[in-house]
Amino acid sequence: MGRGRLVLGAFVPGLALVGLVCLADREAAAKVSFDSAYTHEQTYNAALRYVRVDLGFKITERDPQAAYVMFDYKSQESGDRVSAGSVEVVPTGGVVKVVVQLAQMPRYHEQVIADGLQKKLRSEYGEPPKKAPTPPPPPPDGGADGAADGG
Repeated sequence: MGRGRLVLGAFVPGLALVGLVCLADREAAAKVSFDSAYTHEQTYNAALRYVRVDLGFKITERDPQAAYVMFDYKSQESGDRVSAGSVEVVPTGGVVKVVVQLAQMPRYHEQVIADGLQKKLRSEYGEPPKKAPTPPPPPPDGGADGAADGG
């Protein structure tokens, strides 16, 4: 029975360590993103104003060229605890993607910021411009042997 306890005693702390590593990885990868229908510049400027003016958070770093804003995030739930936060605006082939990350905070905090930024974009710039419909693909040519034309 002594040997069983020894093995279990070595196994449980190792399992706990694996669990903590997995939890830390999940928190580090947590983020919320959405596609903005507004221009890259409009989206970045609105994000900067939203974080600094509307939410009142301290901007710790910003780069208009790279289009990111880093800030100190405080919530009513966390008291005086400050978490690092960021909003990144990324152009991706005709679409502007916005990524909101808050270190050490549950995902819903990021979602609240993302929703607020989307609301700010609509209130400041109006409804987003309608995208031109993509043209339908050209019809098939029927192949080289002319079988499509019945001949």
